[in-house]
Amino acid sequence: MKRYFPVLLVILTVAAAACGGGDYSPKPRGYFHIELPKKAYQHFEQGCAYSFDYPVYGQMLPDDSRDTRPCWYNLSFPQFNGRLHLTYYDVSSKQAYAALVEDARTFAFKHTVKANAIDQKLINYPDRKVYGIYYAIEGNTASSVQFFLTDSVKHYFRGALYFNERPQYDSIQPVVGFIKKDIDRLISTFKWKD
Repeated sequence: MKRYFPVLLVILTVAAAACGGGDYSPKPRGYFHIELPKKAYQHFEQGCAYSFDYPVYGQMLPDDSRDTRPCWYNLSFPQFNGRLHLTYYDVSSKQAYAALVEDARTFAFKHTVKANAIDQKLINYPDRKVYGIYYAIEGNTASSVQFFLTDSVKHYFRGALYFNERPQYDSIQPVVGFIKKDIDRLISTFKWKD
């Protein structure tokens, strides 16, 4: 046994030196680098009762769903695999207006189960008769932003942002923050035609 001890000691010393001997800490989880385009905007006006600015890297596509109506569009962000669904209704009565506003609240608060927070912000541009509510939904939810705009008399416009991915808020947060600025621009430049 004494004869093998120096050999065993050399092997253990070499093994310990090969391990580096430094403090080990695991690497943090990484995510893909997302290349964000430069902000630039263009004007949307397609014979509807409204107009607004939207980003040049987005594509305005007519809504092709089954229940589509005139002036329903999707602002597609193909590089982010997301869409801002935009719907428009002519308001025919106070009851119809109340029902649309309640629908917007209901759709936003359906995400309460998975949301960490739902912040509401009033939208108020009296010079253009544009009013509404902006819902910022945080957490692993299907939609991160929803809003509606109205003149409180005859027009109602709603938007909802969705990504075609499994919700992972921490990984899409940079994109959501980027697109929120575009939505803010859409709202701040929004106008009714009459």
